[in-house]
This record gives sequence, structure tokens and C-alpha cells, in this order.
Amino acid sequence: MMAPGDQLRVFYDGACPSCVKDRRLYERLAGRTGESVEWVDITGRDEELMECGIDPQAALQELHVEDGQGNIHRELDAYILLMSRVWLLKPFAWLIGLPVIRPALAKLYHKWVSERLERTGRMPDSKETQRSIEARKAEVEAEESAEDRETW
Repeated sequence: MMAPGDQLRVFYDGACPSCVKDRRLYERLAGRTGESVEWVDITGRDEELMECGIDPQAALQELHVEDGQGNIHRELDAYILLMSRVWLLKPFAWLIGLPVIRPALAKLYHKWVSERLERTGRMPDSKETQRSIEARKAEVEAEESAEDRETW
């Protein structure tokens, strides 16, 4: 059994079928070790992500894991942390951390994620997403302006 400080919170894209599939595979491989992992679907949780110091758009593009001390690990560091807990995945965690492999794998990872997000129309740089972000910013600014008027 793991100590409370060994808990991990994994922020994953629950709207991504392959991400959900990867989560289920991890849970099967991890067995009881997986009980120390809390899975948090980032969908619709922008405020919670920001409170944790995670940019919601970055959360769509990279895996983020919070360790028991509150440190946020992202991208391949997050995968290495998560995989290193499962004996079957430890060799892969070691392998992807190698200086020769890591840069190439990071590049492939970002390319794959970008293609997935573009294909589903969820890429943060897409026009539709940009419009949504701008609309949300306008709402926030209007709310802040109304609050400012109320305090005067």
C-alpha cells in the first residue's frame, strides 16, 4: 500500500477515446498500485486546472500529473512518473527518459496530439477554439467590470 504522499492526480482528456482507452489499460496493468492514482477528466474544468497552475489549453495538449507534494509534472515527465509505478511499465519509463530517445519521442507525441485535436476540431489554435476563448474572455471581462461597478 502506498503512503498518502504517494498519491497522484492525473489530468487527462476524457473526451479523447484513445486517452480513455490508455487510462483503462494503465488501470489494468497497475492493479492495486492504480488505487493511488486519481484520474481527473479535464473536460469543463478550466477553473480547477488554473487553480492547480495548469493552463487548460496546455492540459489538452500534454498529460499533466500532480504528485503527492503538489508538484505538477507534464508531458513525458508525467508519463515517466506514472509508468515508473507499474513494474511492467518501468522499463518503458526508463527508455523514454533516455536523452537519445526523449527529444524524438516528445516531438512525435506533440505531433500526434496536435493531429488528434485538429481532426476533432479541438485544437487550441483552431479558429473555432480561438473564438470560444475570446468569447469566454469577454464574459470574464464583463463580469469583472460589473463587479467593479458594484464596489464603487
